[in-house]
Amino acid sequence: MNPYQNFVTEYQRLLKEGAAHPLGGFPPSHRSDTKKDALSAMIFSPHPDDECIIGGLPLRLLREARMRVMNVAVTQGSRKDRQTERYRELQNACAFMGYELIQTHPNGLEGISRKGREQNPAGWANSVKVIANILDAQKPEILFFPHDKDWNSTHIGTHDLVVQALESLGSNFQCFTVETEFWGQMPDPNLMVESSSNDVADMVAGTSFHVGEVRRNPFHLFLPAWMQDNVRRGSELVGGQGEAAPDYYFATLYRLRRWAQGQFENVLDQGRQIACADDPRDLFQSMRK
Repeated sequence: MNPYQNFVTEYQRLLKEGAAHPLGGFPPSHRSDTKKDALSAMIFSPHPDDECIIGGLPLRLLREARMRVMNVAVTQGSRKDRQTERYRELQNACAFMGYELIQTHPNGLEGISRKGREQNPAGWANSVKVIANILDAQKPEILFFPHDKDWNSTHIGTHDLVVQALESLGSNFQCFTVETEFWGQMPDPNLMVESSSNDVADMVAGTSFHVGEVRRNPFHLFLPAWMQDNVRRGSELVGGQGEAAPDYYFATLYRLRRWAQGQFENVLDQGRQIACADDPRDLFQSMRK
């Protein structure tokens, strides 16, 4: 008998069980005691739901480092008939996660893709200004946004949008940048952050608030498996080729750099792994100039 038969069928059973769970509607998972003058991190979400999916490190900064975490709703999706509803779902998801929420436009920004930039350069320039104004007003210490090959056209467009907004702010604006992945894997992540089972459960539950999307594609149920696969990839992409995998169950991969003097700067000479037992503040404090 194959000893892994039960191991695999348990995965199937759990997915079926998860599909029967309610979508959203849960009370807030975390009551933040952060102060308005606390250090802040900002997530630039291409779509409503990305703020939960890539939330491994943001949640830890919120809960362990007591940082303010602000989610910027770059778009509210491409379907105009769903934009209002998607923003309402996003409000509920952010309230559950403990994030503050910033809306870019009543219906979100439009044409956030390389094609959109080519077809409507004036609209693109206005979107860059919107993002630059948010950055200038909030001055976050850490930015989260997709990497430049994250497959989905709006994810790639959001990367370009944030980078151009940073460029427009001049050489005095500085922050740490944390590039994220979901649809397209980064070939060169340099940071692997472990998440506890409690945090992952909240990421799954938070994603489930985006009811219209997860009914179309139940990616909230696949989130734990994705984070398990990140441990497999990160053990060598971040830890080094041939290195043993750390004793993590769940992790998220990122690319950490600094924005200074109008460009990206490398801040890690080798990959870093942040376990649940580690304080995520130590990583950033060690790199401050």
